[in-house]
Amino acid sequence: MSKKLFYVTTEMTPFASVSPLGDFSVDIPLKLQEMQHDIRTIAPKYGFISERKYILREVIRLRDISLEFAGETISTSAKSAFIPKTRVQVYFLEHTEWFKPLSNLLYKSKNGRILGDNDIRSAFFSNSVLATLPHLFWSPDVILCNGWQSALIPALYKQKFEGGKFYKKIKTVQLIHWLDEYPKFSRDVYKKVGIEIPKSLDKKEINAYSMSAEYADAIILLNQPGNDMSKELLKIDGIKKHKSKIHTIDIDYTESPDYSEVAIKINEVLEKLSD
Repeated sequence: MSKKLFYVTTEMTPFASVSPLGDFSVDIPLKLQEMQHDIRTIAPKYGFISERKYILREVIRLRDISLEFAGETISTSAKSAFIPKTRVQVYFLEHTEWFKPLSNLLYKSKNGRILGDNDIRSAFFSNSVLATLPHLFWSPDVILCNGWQSALIPALYKQKFEGGKFYKKIKTVQLIHWLDEYPKFSRDVYKKVGIEIPKSLDKKEINAYSMSAEYADAIILLNQPGNDMSKELLKIDGIKKHKSKIHTIDIDYTESPDYSEVAIKINEVLEKLSD
């Protein structure tokens, strides 16, 4: 069955990529589109992305999108483009503070240190993605959330957005590509974005995947050969009790991944959401 899919990512080749997520975020949307899904993608507009080279177009209705963040009313804007040589649409979210200044290392400084504000930037991105929907005049059936970078979307949707005109009956699916230190968000980040922390997760640092597991309709774990992440994932607070939501798909990022097979299995998860 054809669905409307909103694919959320912070990396996409050739615009911005520091990991296999960049290629994944091109091939998977393309394969899903070939399955007749109506898929649109959204990503940050980093300052180093050339608007002229990639033909980013201004859309009047996507100017000055208002949202509440960290106790203030602020705004973002979005421009439209396509993944080169495809008809997969990409919306680029703009913000002079959170996206524009970043280098092409994305999550690290030029000296290699991990940026200390990755978590709050992720929170802003997730909030902005949801705030953009009414301005698209298009409501998805499913939001595909890639990695820790968009792991707050399921909670934000359930706690702040669900029920509005453009926020009805939307399912959220969390994709986890690997486990590392990045998803450990401070309590302050959840407070700033307006997420109420469940008592079971009330700690100084709260793994964003734990919060996602609490509210997402499904979790897709991209398991790599020789590295069974499913065992490690179940050790994270709050995830074990949601074990039934986890779907494991094998993918080998060290070789040339079979994206067609991965897309077929993702589509199987999407079909189950309709059951």
